[in-house]
Amino acid sequence: MSAPAQSPAPAAGPVEGAHPTREAALSVLLREGEATAAQLAGSLGVSVQAMRRHLRSLEDDGLVEASPSHEGPGRPSNRWRLTAQGQGRFPDGSENFALGLLHTLTENLPADTLELVLRQQAEQKAADYRRLIGSGPLGQRLERLVELRRKEGYVAECRRDDDPNSSGATPAWVISEFHCSVVRIAEKYPVVCDQELRLIRHTFPDCAVDRVHWRLEGGHSCGFRIAPLAASPAPAT
Repeated sequence: MSAPAQSPAPAAGPVEGAHPTREAALSVLLREGEATAAQLAGSLGVSVQAMRRHLRSLEDDGLVEASPSHEGPGRPSNRWRLTAQGQGRFPDGSENFALGLLHTLTENLPADTLELVLRQQAEQKAADYRRLIGSGPLGQRLERLVELRRKEGYVAECRRDDDPNSSGATPAWVISEFHCSVVRIAEKYPVVCDQELRLIRHTFPDCAVDRVHWRLEGGHSCGFRIAPLAASPAPAT
């Protein structure tokens, strides 16, 4: 693949304070699919050494990945491409599509039918989560769920519940989500938040799950408290 002949358009929606060369490199990789450091350097008018530093930084941030390419004699060169996270830096319109779809459903379906559709979606998603997180100790399953949610665009964390006002001696955990990948949708259709609570409950059927804070009620995050049920059966897989 030859180096692009034209200067790339800047990345859509660059992060404030991001280096322009890094953003331009992401745009080139979006358009070209993959490129070597030398090709990117020639396209963007920087040295190969500088471009390699930018690529390593982007790799550390999880935005690009490399694979060795053997093209002719000499040492193999890395060919760089966007990761799924890097692709996510560019708007895809899926949020607007989801908003439009929900608007159509609410206009044309009875409220109980829409609720049934969302309930079924939550149950199917929970089944996927249960399969992926396995049947180990609760803390382990929660950490795996948090990692899955992060890959879906949530900024999430899990911690032991140390609230002295919490009732009961059973150890519990709290999942907090500081960035929700469907927040704009939830603002217009709060029923989606009911689905999220239902999703967590179906993911951990051996636990009591309650919402402890909610962004739509003025909180800075959404949170769920998860506590094991006494003498509960092993979670479904």
